[in-house]
Amino acid sequence: MRLKSLVGTASCLALMASGHALADTFEKTGSGVVVKPDQGAAKEVRLEVMSENIIHVVKSDQPGKEFTPSMMTVAKPCACQFTVSDADKDVVTLNAGKISARVSLKTGLVKFYNARGDVFLTQSSERLTPVKVDGKPFLAIKQGFNPGLKDAYYGLGQHQNAQMNMNGEDVLLAQHNMDVAVPFVISDKNYGVLWDNNSISRFGDPTPYGPMKRDLKLVDASGKAGGLTARYYVGDKLVLTRHETDIDYKYLKDVAENWPKELGPLKDLKDVKVVWDATLSSAKAGVHKMQLYSSDYATLTLDGKQVLDVWRQGWNPWYHNFEVKFAANKPVKLHLEWKPTGGMIAITHNDPLPQAERHSLTFSSEIAQAINYYVINADNMDSVIAGYRHLTGQAPMMPKWAYGFWQSRQRYETQDQILGAVREYRKRGWPLDNIVQDWFYWPENGWGSHDFDKSRFPDPKGMVDEIHKNNVRVMLSIWGKFYADTDNYKEFASKGHMWTRNVENGDLDWVGPGYKNAHYDPYTQEARDIYYRQVKTKLGGLGFDSWWMDNSEPDVLSNTRPEDFKKLIGPTVYGAGEITYNTYSMPHTQALIEGLTRDQPDTRQLILSRSGFAGIQRNAVAVWSGDTVGRWNNLYDQISAGVNFSMSGIPNWTHDIGGYAQEVRFQGGDVGSAQENRSTGTATVKPEDLKEWQELNLRWFQFGAFTPLFRSHGEVVKREIYNIAPDKSEMQDSMVWYLKLRYRLMPYIYASASDIYYHSGTVMRGLVMDFPKDDQVKDIKDQYLFGRDLMVAPVHVYGARERTVYMPKGAAWYDFYTGALHQGGKTVAMQAPVARMPLLVKAGAILPMGPVTQYVDEKPDAPVTLNIYTGADGKFSLYEDDGVTNAYTRGEFTRIPLSYDDKTKTVTIGERTGQYKGMVAKRQFKVRFIKAGVSSSDNFDQADKEVSYEGKALTINM
Repeated sequence: MRLKSLVGTASCLALMASGHALADTFEKTGSGVVVKPDQGAAKEVRLEVMSENIIHVVKSDQPGKEFTPSMMTVAKPCACQFTVSDADKDVVTLNAGKISARVSLKTGLVKFYNARGDVFLTQSSERLTPVKVDGKPFLAIKQGFNPGLKDAYYGLGQHQNAQMNMNGEDVLLAQHNMDVAVPFVISDKNYGVLWDNNSISRFGDPTPYGPMKRDLKLVDASGKAGGLTARYYVGDKLVLTRHETDIDYKYLKDVAENWPKELGPLKDLKDVKVVWDATLSSAKAGVHKMQLYSSDYATLTLDGKQVLDVWRQGWNPWYHNFEVKFAANKPVKLHLEWKPTGGMIAITHNDPLPQAERHSLTFSSEIAQAINYYVINADNMDSVIAGYRHLTGQAPMMPKWAYGFWQSRQRYETQDQILGAVREYRKRGWPLDNIVQDWFYWPENGWGSHDFDKSRFPDPKGMVDEIHKNNVRVMLSIWGKFYADTDNYKEFASKGHMWTRNVENGDLDWVGPGYKNAHYDPYTQEARDIYYRQVKTKLGGLGFDSWWMDNSEPDVLSNTRPEDFKKLIGPTVYGAGEITYNTYSMPHTQALIEGLTRDQPDTRQLILSRSGFAGIQRNAVAVWSGDTVGRWNNLYDQISAGVNFSMSGIPNWTHDIGGYAQEVRFQGGDVGSAQENRSTGTATVKPEDLKEWQELNLRWFQFGAFTPLFRSHGEVVKREIYNIAPDKSEMQDSMVWYLKLRYRLMPYIYASASDIYYHSGTVMRGLVMDFPKDDQVKDIKDQYLFGRDLMVAPVHVYGARERTVYMPKGAAWYDFYTGALHQGGKTVAMQAPVARMPLLVKAGAILPMGPVTQYVDEKPDAPVTLNIYTGADGKFSLYEDDGVTNAYTRGEFTRIPLSYDDKTKTVTIGERTGQYKGMVAKRQFKVRFIKAGVSSSDNFDQADKEVSYEGKALTINM
């Protein structure tokens, strides 16, 4: 029996709830269709039309159940035309125009089709397993699509494992200091899936990685089955050998419980090394996915081949992925060396999946009310991202100064230090737009008080005023963390808006003697209003331009076992902490942006957050990659992390240039160390280590100049150019050259950034976005486009003076420095002297550049040079507005269309459209024609032609 009707959703749900809806039926609603399949895990499948190319799917085991509103999406079902039909036997079809979905009335499985009628997404697996959280019923869920297909997948947030194409990869979606979970994946075949779930989720294998002993046969070095041989050294002396069933120091409690008692506490030992030896084997042949979770120094060798040599700061371990190919029951030798100074280590494993499932699009979540996802179909990947932003909220324009240079460090300890940095940049004539005051400007016992320590910051308002007089903006760090003795903590606690368990447990932080602390609960409007009022009362009148909302995962207590951590981040109005595990940054940044929008309605806002989630872009948030480390492999990781994060729909991303944490060998007083020998006041870095550290920072800085936000930051070593790069050195010359190049490129950068708001654009672009038909680009992890015309190839290997660069098919590519012209489809060995990073420009590009300025809006009427890269037709839209207000939302901006016809060798500067207060009505355009062999990096102000432009169309011939 099938029920067809035009009744609305309410009538349909009432029918379902009454028990009258029968299996193998469907009901058309005002926004889509509800299907009750005959069999399968889902008892009800609801489909809603969100736009002509987006369909929302909810699959439930309880027909008629109402669900908690989404935290990530803001769009409502559209009032657009759609059809529902059952012309095909046992299938109901919902057609929205540019996307359609066909649901099996027997199984509830769904297939999605494009406007041509071609299937692009086929549901395969499905699981809805009842679970209980605090005694309340929920589901553990899984949904798989497209088994065995070769589609390339991108997005999923920011992850630190050099993963680019996610087909075949496993990605844990759980917020962490350096990892940002965004459950949105985009395909090279121009579709995307937004997985609407707030709990810990997974892309790929739904089985959580577990200890080696769960799946593998372990035999120690003496032949004893069931574990590994562990040898503990202090100094060069072997002090303990024992059999261990696994490597089990993953969390602080593990270290406390499992560290050999006979050695005494690890923190009291010096020069420790632990060595594990064993053979591993499995009855399941194939490629096994494994992970080394570690901090401090660790080196992993398999069958005599080194596969990992890694370091992380002791308090911030993370995963390093590796694969092992096992033949059935054939042993593989494992040798792991670890040099702990208080860190953590473990190895985790999963058995191989069947090939079809391994290469599929599969999401799973630990806790859910239902399977809930959105499917977007479009003509290109940019339009898929536009669909994501339609669902989760548009990204507003950042202030123009945000795209200038940010100077930061952990931390300016006094008012004089931060003012001294500003004065030095201005004295040297080096561009600077934003200076950042990091944490601990408050009294030692006053975290969360929002007070400045008067002994170190005697006049915060005067400090901000002087910074502004130097035409620099200033950002201030604020947290969701509060000491228990502060008035702000007490106000939150009195109203039930403070997670108090951390205080009740007596856990102390790392400041001074250690203080009891906790995070506030931002999941109610009252709590968010209190948070904003407290910030405004103490800090709102001081004139800060932007806000850094650090620790927004939140990391309430580092390295806590998951079962304990979940109790620290709840309960909330939604229930236990694990229900909203990934979402803290959303309501936390919402608290600030809502208040700022009320109080400063015409000011563009900028919030920097360490975490994010689907939709975070609507809160005027930029995200950075957390507390990375100053190592070459971590620099390499940042490239794919930033590109995939941008392809997740969140466009404004940055990172700590040079890495946040530094190896001890890089720490010395001569480079501004905070770790110098306090008794003698001296510390040194070996010349060979200093040389490597300086080259690492230079290469990272070169990369940073071509990421959406350009920001130097880190601990231990002072990060100002004049502190880390000696005067008259090649390092300093190169850093200043790239700094100035960033400012020369501001017309190009700001116009590219404007596309974020106007066209749901992306600045840091995976090569696949612009060259989807070139299979060679789909797995490239260390090249990307900055805007649509610049291709960036960072150098991430110490001592490298050349690197290979692939030239995507469909374009020719100019070497920015030499003018050498490379045809697409080739891999080229490019010169990369230490002072230069490979940078290429697409033939047909129109690259607008301006003069070097001290800040982005210093010379608004300066001439603009149009660099025309001949060999192909090109176009560009030059965008301008006032850079700081929200007038752009009222249509107050200008665009000047630029085009180049390669056949006629003619440049057209089109008629200007629009206007805004303070616009430059008349300006000079210089035109420079770049041909093969012509350098772009010499004589920046040189021009072949020059014209005066007053808003009317002009043409210039070569």
